[in-house]
Amino acid sequence: MRRLEDFSDADLRVFDRPPLPLPDAIRTVYLIGICGKGMGALAELLAEAGYDVRGSDEAAYPPMSTRLAAAGIPVLEGYDPAHLDGPAGPPDLVVVGNACTPTHPEAAAARERGLTQASLPEALAHLFLSQRQPAVVAGTHGKTTTTGMLVHVLRHARLDPGFLVGGVMVGDERTAGLGDGPVFAVEGDEYDAAYFDKRPKMILYRPHRAIVTSLEFDHADIYADWAEYKRAFHAFAALPPPDGLLLLNGEDAEVRKLAKRTWARVRLYGEEGAEADGVAFDVAARDLTPVEGGQTFTLVVKGEAVADVRLPMGGRYNALNALAVAGVALDAGATPKQVADGLGTFRGMKRRQEVAADTGGVLVVDDFAHHPTAVEATIRGVRERWPGRRVVAVFEPRSNSSRRAAFEAPYARALATADALFLSTPPLRHNDDPKDFLDAGTVAEAVRQSGTPASAFASADELLPRLLDELGEGDLALVMSNGSFDGLVAKLADTLEG
Repeated sequence: MRRLEDFSDADLRVFDRPPLPLPDAIRTVYLIGICGKGMGALAELLAEAGYDVRGSDEAAYPPMSTRLAAAGIPVLEGYDPAHLDGPAGPPDLVVVGNACTPTHPEAAAARERGLTQASLPEALAHLFLSQRQPAVVAGTHGKTTTTGMLVHVLRHARLDPGFLVGGVMVGDERTAGLGDGPVFAVEGDEYDAAYFDKRPKMILYRPHRAIVTSLEFDHADIYADWAEYKRAFHAFAALPPPDGLLLLNGEDAEVRKLAKRTWARVRLYGEEGAEADGVAFDVAARDLTPVEGGQTFTLVVKGEAVADVRLPMGGRYNALNALAVAGVALDAGATPKQVADGLGTFRGMKRRQEVAADTGGVLVVDDFAHHPTAVEATIRGVRERWPGRRVVAVFEPRSNSSRRAAFEAPYARALATADALFLSTPPLRHNDDPKDFLDAGTVAEAVRQSGTPASAFASADELLPRLLDELGEGDLALVMSNGSFDGLVAKLADTLEG
């Protein structure tokens, strides 16, 4: 990642930040960008811990605005340096969201006034993780689902974990909680922490137990190349202490290499029969079988069958996520039966193979997939979970990486595995280079050349009528975007219902 000194505005990024006070010395906390998923979750956690919390955002809208209001957390609309004054003077701590630039009006004011500031991961680690055993889930794919699954299984085992996850568990509207147990589960994002700290967030979480699900180049907007991306995970793998644990996806060659980067105990996980390099899996799935509504397998630990699992989620990748969760939960004190029962009752995460509608003979599934590998795995997963249905993929490349031309060919290969494709043109943002911008028409043409019907549209509103004409009884509409997709899922469900 780039050094702060290499930025043209380095004079605004490199400055003396006051040291963080002891947690007991902090009473008031102000969050800039409070309605972001991570920032909102941190705000709820702070409020639960008894801190006086408030913050600001440019656009406060549900569901986060509703959740913050329910927690009694004031949200100021828009950004104004005067917001930092507060009813009782400036806050003891300002948490600066990573979307803030050095010239952001409130972030700049906090810097110029010498207020105590921290990034989200820095604040979380300082206030909540120092006296716990952080279980940090990292990797290119599957972080959110794996973290949510870990929280659910630990709760089922009555280990009462603290947690902060970048998504909402189905049946539980919270994304964060204090818990009373020793484990604190955290989703370890490799994106940078703040404008004044370009380290990956996961580096700041002080992992005692850690999971790495996968490694594949991503976040091309902040990592120069594949080598730099891998170095972030090399640093992460070195963090767990010698009595800690590093759970690695043994089926991923790059992930396996991380075993040489740590002093901690290492456990590999994977499906029996998929071993490579003569290395056995410590936690394995035997007889992995897709079934209607999910999949089954026997949980094997150190070669011994310990429990039968029925996971109510499709996709082989979710079975691997479940093995990682089992490894951490067993190490934290859960029994094999508690792990199996917990996995069997996990209902998944919202926007991860979430059924948004089942009406008019059409099943509408909402998913967060945005990286080409995740897109292909999600298509394969819904085929396994709902066999016999025609899969109509509806995709919006919205993330900073996915809108880049370099991903055109990988997207074409991934999306061609659907039975039909409807592709929306990604939004052009102020920091996008038009010469490096993904061409949706090029992707659609490549998909058509492979034999799959495909169409590209300028917007979600233009796409919807054509999609409705295409869908028929028995079809599965798989809508994939890591953004709102301009409300397409709700519009599609409402129209089908009508």
